[in-house]
Amino acid sequence: MKKIILVLVCSTNLIFINAQKHEFLNPPKFSDADLSKGKSLLDENTPAEILYKSVHYRIDISTGDLHREYVYRIKIYNKDKAEDWLNVEVPLYKNNTDQETLNKFKAFTYNLENGKVVPLKVEKSSKYKSKESKNTTVTKFAFPNVKDGSVLEYQYEVLTPFAFLYTIPEVVVELDTPSLYTEYILDTPINISYNINYTGSLAPKYREIQDRTLYGAQYKTYRFGFENLKGFKTEKFVRNDRNFRTKIGAELNSTNFHELRLYSSSWEQIRKRLYEHEDFGGELKKSKLAKDNMPAGISEMKTDLEKANAIFAYVQKTFTWNKDRGIYTEDGIKKLIDTKIGNAAEINLFLVLLLREANIKADPLIISTVDNGMINLVSPNVTNTNFVLAVVETAGGFQTYDATSKQSSMNELPLRDWNEYGILLGKDKTVQLRMTNTKPGNTFLTIEAKINEDGSVSGAYSDKDTGVFAMYVKDNYDENPDKYKKQYKENFAVDFTGIDSKVLENGEFESTMKFSSTDMIDKIGKKMIINPMLFLNKSSNEFDQIEERKYPIDFGAASTKVKKIILEIPEGYTVEEIPKSKKIVTEDKEIEYSYVVEQKGNKLEVTATTKVASPDYPKEYYPAFKQIWGVASKHENQVISLVKKS
Repeated sequence: MKKIILVLVCSTNLIFINAQKHEFLNPPKFSDADLSKGKSLLDENTPAEILYKSVHYRIDISTGDLHREYVYRIKIYNKDKAEDWLNVEVPLYKNNTDQETLNKFKAFTYNLENGKVVPLKVEKSSKYKSKESKNTTVTKFAFPNVKDGSVLEYQYEVLTPFAFLYTIPEVVVELDTPSLYTEYILDTPINISYNINYTGSLAPKYREIQDRTLYGAQYKTYRFGFENLKGFKTEKFVRNDRNFRTKIGAELNSTNFHELRLYSSSWEQIRKRLYEHEDFGGELKKSKLAKDNMPAGISEMKTDLEKANAIFAYVQKTFTWNKDRGIYTEDGIKKLIDTKIGNAAEINLFLVLLLREANIKADPLIISTVDNGMINLVSPNVTNTNFVLAVVETAGGFQTYDATSKQSSMNELPLRDWNEYGILLGKDKTVQLRMTNTKPGNTFLTIEAKINEDGSVSGAYSDKDTGVFAMYVKDNYDENPDKYKKQYKENFAVDFTGIDSKVLENGEFESTMKFSSTDMIDKIGKKMIINPMLFLNKSSNEFDQIEERKYPIDFGAASTKVKKIILEIPEGYTVEEIPKSKKIVTEDKEIEYSYVVEQKGNKLEVTATTKVASPDYPKEYYPAFKQIWGVASKHENQVISLVKKS
């Protein structure tokens, strides 16, 4: 199934005309009325509201540095649900020679006390730093004395050296929080030219794109102002809704300081630059490292595919991913070989290096992972990518590998990797590869339980995932094993014991446990009333959206989910009435659900199976999913009566 992407890339030369008169960079004076305001007129249930937001990017003509100036004024209606606004986080980047700096930080909490406005300054003592990665440090500030009704105001400037100006940070206009006013301004000298990427469905109320005399020189200015923006409404089964929000980005196109120099125009130029970069192409030249570390027996294998799979298995088992993404190596392949730990680029570029050393046609594939957003094919830029995979070209097509995952295999990649397109960087050309996940992920939930004479239920539960789902679950488990196991008790409110989670020999991930409960049966006289699904019934319809669906339905993988319950009936009891079985399927057989109940001697077997044939669907499928999930919820909540024989 093809996913429908509703992303608009606008041409500023064509669409942003007839600007209305409006004064940008003019924050309104602080108003006492903002403090007494009881709720938002845009959304009366919102916990916070943006009263004013200004993002101003200005390139200094004398230094080439970027001044990023931010001004925010936020109204808090319910502080317990507005946690995202109670702290300010400012990421600062650096490389070997340059680094960003934070300047002009001012922040206040305003409260209304006894009819008077009381400001409280955010002191430097509330500031602390955390190192997020090798090149990123986040400076954080906490607002003091925040209450329901407070207004938070802050402004700061980040000075970014010219070396970082290939891409100017993207601004997301549509946030979850509603906004009375949001503006975006980019002022750039006319000899530094940027491509403006405007994506999303909202048009600015105020816009200005023209050449002007600013800061004593000739500048090109881009100014967009938005009023009365409602909060972005998220929808279930959208893996990254950032793709659908209105946002503005800028990418360096050219500079003209006595001579014209082009920076971004094609993937081919990007390919050449990457192969010239010491932390990408430079690593792919280290053939001696591949020769000295080639696994044994490769040369004796008959086919390239057999060799490729063997080399992949060696890299996958030998090296461990440190969870750092990016398309450039940090410490290099040599250190990866020594320490057996490296980032995604080091592991998968080493895989490419080994494959090439074995005379296999292999190239790196740069992608943007799901949480990083989709690659912008219209306006190529390398900063939009954040991960490297390895691709082998065979007679049967392109075969893709990701050695960062211990459970992946050829063309069976983690869910994070499947994100529309990747750019294959060959030695002499680039290819845009469609990233379509054809491998399903399956889930098998099994209960074997016994109903006891006293009305309690006890037994064993197994939760097993295969394919991409196994990789996803394993990542969650590795991140925090205790938290992962705790979720079973939280999700089902059942007293599980002896929880054991592990990867099986075939790569499947399984958790097994014991359980007992006295809350699953209602005893009425000589009858026991119980839902034979026990704790696996679908308690509600997840496709419960009332408003018209806006975005595609994205599962990441085709899937089959089987819930099987084998329930032993106590001696001396009979089933008064077997629940009705049901099967429903769409005409194109894309979605299917069945609920089957059978009695075999003193055991009742219930099997509920949900099949989804494709990884994603256009929004027009939403009513079908809603109907089928509704049928599933109805049938999985049927109960049975066990009657004691006289």
